[in-house]
Amino acid sequence: MSRLTRREFVRNMGVSSAALPLLMNLPSLGMAAASDLRKQRMIVMFSPNGIIPDAYWPDQKGADFQLKEIMKPLEPYKNQTMVIKGVSDRVRGDGDSHMRGMSCLLTGIELFPGNIQGGSHTPAGWASGLSIDQEIKRYLQAQEATRTRFGSLEFGVNVPDRANPWTRMVYAGPNKPVAPIDDPYRMFEKLYGQVKDRESLQSVLDKVRLDLKRVERFVSSEDKQRLEEHAAFVRQMEQELKSAGEEKLALEAPVQEAGVQLKNDNMPTISKMQMDLLVNSLANDMARVATLQYTNSVGVARMKWLGVDDSHHELSHKPDSDADAKEKLIKINTWFCEQLAYLVKKLDETPEPDGNGSMLDNTTVIWTNELGKGNSHTLDDVPLVLVGGGLGFKMGQSIQVKKQPHNRLWLSCAHAFGHHLETFGNPDFCGSGALAGLT
Repeated sequence: MSRLTRREFVRNMGVSSAALPLLMNLPSLGMAAASDLRKQRMIVMFSPNGIIPDAYWPDQKGADFQLKEIMKPLEPYKNQTMVIKGVSDRVRGDGDSHMRGMSCLLTGIELFPGNIQGGSHTPAGWASGLSIDQEIKRYLQAQEATRTRFGSLEFGVNVPDRANPWTRMVYAGPNKPVAPIDDPYRMFEKLYGQVKDRESLQSVLDKVRLDLKRVERFVSSEDKQRLEEHAAFVRQMEQELKSAGEEKLALEAPVQEAGVQLKNDNMPTISKMQMDLLVNSLANDMARVATLQYTNSVGVARMKWLGVDDSHHELSHKPDSDADAKEKLIKINTWFCEQLAYLVKKLDETPEPDGNGSMLDNTTVIWTNELGKGNSHTLDDVPLVLVGGGLGFKMGQSIQVKKQPHNRLWLSCAHAFGHHLETFGNPDFCGSGALAGLT
């Protein structure tokens, strides 16, 4: 019996895809023979400043939906696409809508009080919880069968150097933002660079571990927690060293274009370089969770290659009556969709290293945004487009819900990996659990 047939068999029993990772290993159902359980993957792709609703959202529900202008680049993959309208970021509290839209997007929980002032709202700090990608990463890394070298990878394109709640969406925990790597040469070195003097570095790590252990009994309980965090970092470095030494690549590292500078006008080239690295790293099973962040909330990129000289953020604040601004914003968002389409195509054209289908069959890309609409700063109707079979959702449909908290969507994603969280982020926004209608 093929893997696809086994999955269909389980679904025909009326069981949701969230239970598949467990059921596929039950001997009594004859599933345990599939020792090469598929590698599920999830990529979150972010673009900022909201969208133009009437050029984005399908009018129809169900399978008989038509892609609007912005999403036309996805036409070849319509049957593998799910559009979800009506999901809201219900998190309130400190910070303006851009700050909460960005730093609460994947965390689903409030920002800490802080001194970073934005808009006309109260100042704020970092998010008070970890992001869903990192939650799933922790779950996968805790199991030998799903553990990878990095666990997760954070890619960026034209992300500013400054660190604040407008520029960070990934959080390793409360008050722990994770910066994306937006330099493809740095990312290449992280993924494929040779570790120099590996034995010397291992020796240094051994000494650090012994030193931490030696001082542990002399410090306060609070400082012991800090020492444990350092020890965990040492263990992580040791694991990465070990993996780097043992790693055999399923796909050779991509050849990079040389001398590309990190500047606004090179965004299209950098975008392609990063996506090529992203797909290659996932094919080599360096991680099963990744993020791809284009610019940032309040992003001010100027898409000159589209004939748009205006700042993206400035355009997003123009009134609906400004036809010129609307046309330019449609161009910008269509370009972002073209990047998504390139990533999806790359996944589709890359065979799974085990020979079973393509990487798109086992990867879901989630394209989202921090705002529903730029000029109103609404956190309702958060843009959400999912492509690919990694989460086992029923693709090829347009779903419309009514102001459902985005926490429930993240619960659905965790459940799809077999991680059956009861709540995620602020529990007040988790309702009756995972979002209905996805499977």
